[in-house]
Amino acid sequence: MLRVIQAFGLTSTPRKELPPAVDDVSFEALAGRVTALLGAPGAGKTTALRLMLELQPGRGITHFRGRPLHRIAHPAREVGVLLGEVPGHPARTARGHLRMLCAAAGVPVRRADEVLEAVGLVSLRDERLGTLSRGMDRRLGLACALLADPHTLVLDGPAEGLSTREGHWLHGALRTYADQGGTVLYTTADPKEAARTADHVVTLERGRLVADQSAADFSRTRLRPRVAVRTPHAARLATLLAKEARTGHRSIEVIREGGNRLSVYGSTCADVGETAFRHGVLVHRLADEVGDMGPGADSEGVAGDDGPAGEHLTGLGGYDGPADDDRTAPAGQETRDNAPRRPPQGTSLVPGRTGAGSAPLPPPISVRSAPSPLRPLRYECRRVTGVGTGLVIGAAVLVLSAVTAVVLARIGHTPQSRLLAAWPRQVPLPPAALGAGLLGALAFGDEFRHPALAADRGTVPRRLGLLSAKLLVSAVTALLLAALTVACDAQVLHVFYGRELARVPADWLSLSAGWAGLVIGCAWAGLLAAGLFRSTTAGLAAVVAVPVLVVPVVQRVWNGRSVRSAADFPMRLREVLLSQWPFGGERYVAAVLRVLVQPVGSALALSLTTLLCAYLLMALRGRVR
Repeated sequence: MLRVIQAFGLTSTPRKELPPAVDDVSFEALAGRVTALLGAPGAGKTTALRLMLELQPGRGITHFRGRPLHRIAHPAREVGVLLGEVPGHPARTARGHLRMLCAAAGVPVRRADEVLEAVGLVSLRDERLGTLSRGMDRRLGLACALLADPHTLVLDGPAEGLSTREGHWLHGALRTYADQGGTVLYTTADPKEAARTADHVVTLERGRLVADQSAADFSRTRLRPRVAVRTPHAARLATLLAKEARTGHRSIEVIREGGNRLSVYGSTCADVGETAFRHGVLVHRLADEVGDMGPGADSEGVAGDDGPAGEHLTGLGGYDGPADDDRTAPAGQETRDNAPRRPPQGTSLVPGRTGAGSAPLPPPISVRSAPSPLRPLRYECRRVTGVGTGLVIGAAVLVLSAVTAVVLARIGHTPQSRLLAAWPRQVPLPPAALGAGLLGALAFGDEFRHPALAADRGTVPRRLGLLSAKLLVSAVTALLLAALTVACDAQVLHVFYGRELARVPADWLSLSAGWAGLVIGCAWAGLLAAGLFRSTTAGLAAVVAVPVLVVPVVQRVWNGRSVRSAADFPMRLREVLLSQWPFGGERYVAAVLRVLVQPVGSALALSLTTLLCAYLLMALRGRVR
């Protein structure tokens, strides 16, 4: 059988004097099988998955169909990952989140509706991510993992915290995926869940591999069969069972599970039922099931001492052989042999893969190999329009700018150019520039707060295509915000003070070039700083630092003795290089150059150059690694 996952010598980096969380773990997961990575909390399951997916440093290597993940051109096409909750913006809709990821994965947008239908979320496609329940979040996470039609699913505790019904649905979905030829690897801390739902169980204990066996062998060697009893006379029945075991010199263990439930180890349903019948004890439930692993799994002895029934009446019954194949499954907890292996007829988990009796679906999608995101501009546009944060910021900027313009006109002594921009001399930046900087910072800051692109690679990719898309979208957004701000301020001034204060300045060309350069520069400074420092706050701080910290430095440099005066620099440069441009283009170039030699323009250009170089250096450093 094809070995899809091969992990060799996974070892995490030890912290200080502590032993490594994962130490020399090697195992395989086969195609068409469900493999459970079992271990108690702290056993190293999550660390092992993160080492396999190259999300944290360590030793060892993992091959997915013969190749490590860093050598796969498009990892999402090979491995679908679900680690924790869905890493999406809480204000984004389920359908909008998937449509955004479609652009990142390079798949048709209709794929979002296909996977929503496959996981049963069509009716909730317009719900916000922040309002989804735990079960619905798990379904959406599975939809995200299935989006690029991967060969392998890797999930960390997918059924943790789910109801019994949702857990059964999830494991049925994973079983269907495996039956259709996929490979499933998931972690769990529940040995009964692993025995019921997996084909193969890999057991970890304190970071080391202690067992690698089929589910049948695991049930036979690592679990204990027990009789589950529910009766309103639990204490009395427990005492009777312990007494008869001592009389008959049999080894059993009776444990009070709480309330009216008992777990009897080392006995059978027939024996327990006969005891209850002889003594007239009413029994509501009597069933064979698989119990937990425990220190008493291999113990042997005689019946316990006399005494009243307690939480642990006779702790002596050991393992008596494999569980019966025809045992009755308790309500809500099927045994592995009785558990449903496939969902009902007419359903198919994976769009494009037709299950038995299912309706015809489109063929499997094809994804071209390229660095993610495959369609960065489309991805960025959907990311920006998917939430209302930009609209709220834009509305706040317009209101603040209009109020500021009215107040400045009321006070007087403010040039019209600054009046239309609502830019007092005492304030380092106008509201529109600060708003553009904040929008630019959010463009990359949200990627690290809600890393939708990082589910399979651990960090937001520093690709030049993604950076170019973000720069373009942020520039267009900044220009739109700047134009709306000036138009809104002009209309407000016209309403309050007449046409005199709202007239177009004579030097509107150079003012427009300077205004556009200021807002775009602030947006790009916020974006680059947020991408460099992985924080929206750092991006906004970089925008504010330009007029507060960088401008004084630039002014001191320009005024130094060794620096030649740049007052007529645009004119000299135009005379040397720009003698004649078609359609009078030298006027626009001269306007841009006049902006650059101003203190704010020079400081902004210097900051952008520094941030861009630092960002490119970090991107190249990541590729070298």
